[in-house]
Amino acid sequence: MLDSNSNITIIEPKKGLVAVDLKELWNYRELLYFLTKRDIKVRYKQTILGGLWAIIQPVFTMVVFTIFFGRMAKMPSNDIPYPIFVYAGLLPWTYFANALSASGESLVGSANLITKVYFPRLIVPTAASLAGLLDFFIAMLVLLGMMVYYQLVPSFQILLFPFLLGLTFLCAVGAGLWLSALNVQYRDIRYVIPFLIQIWMFVSPVIYPMSLVPEKYHWLLALNPMAGVIGAFRSSLLGHHPIDWTLLGISSLIIVIILLSGVYYFRKMERTFADVI
Repeated sequence: MLDSNSNITIIEPKKGLVAVDLKELWNYRELLYFLTKRDIKVRYKQTILGGLWAIIQPVFTMVVFTIFFGRMAKMPSNDIPYPIFVYAGLLPWTYFANALSASGESLVGSANLITKVYFPRLIVPTAASLAGLLDFFIAMLVLLGMMVYYQLVPSFQILLFPFLLGLTFLCAVGAGLWLSALNVQYRDIRYVIPFLIQIWMFVSPVIYPMSLVPEKYHWLLALNPMAGVIGAFRSSLLGHHPIDWTLLGISSLIIVIILLSGVYYFRKMERTFADVI
């Protein structure tokens, strides 16, 4: 029988459209740091080349695309050497694809932690996306070297670079929240993720310029949130073409929608994670 003076704490979900306790997330910032550090270490644990894989993947992909699309298919590249054109598109895409894949699998991969300890579950897919930023900056060194080799000087649009990287991160987190929550409920999502990433790449202007798409179909291109980001990323670094602000604005809006809807769905399903994971 309970003592009338005993304290009973009832934990229940908050009400609201998107109930995210920012103060709680801030209180667990150290956990975010350690999970991010863990994901980085796990990625290259017991590997021979270690961090060089961050360079090998985009560089070898660039070489293959240059041979088949640049040399054989004669893909246009807006008067820029095709190798650096495609690498400038692969750089944000590779980060996005790896972050999306890692965050989509993050909850299932952290099942032991989730079932034993309470913490804001949003931290898990967010940490997976943050971990990929190290690879991004390592691979960025190759692009800087190529810019020196091809004597390409960025314009004032380079100031937009941090904003574009932030958009890429938010898009990866938003889509990752959807996929990670769905993956807990439906384990075949893990097989959908690689297929989704592959299709998504070919409908994004990674290997071709946006000018190759007829203008009347640009609205379809704008529905892809990474289209405007990749185009703007390439323009900001290479300075070859002005940024399409309309396309970038639409992409930014869609990324915000993906992020907010992902947070809402994630929070809605969060109470069942420990039971079904």
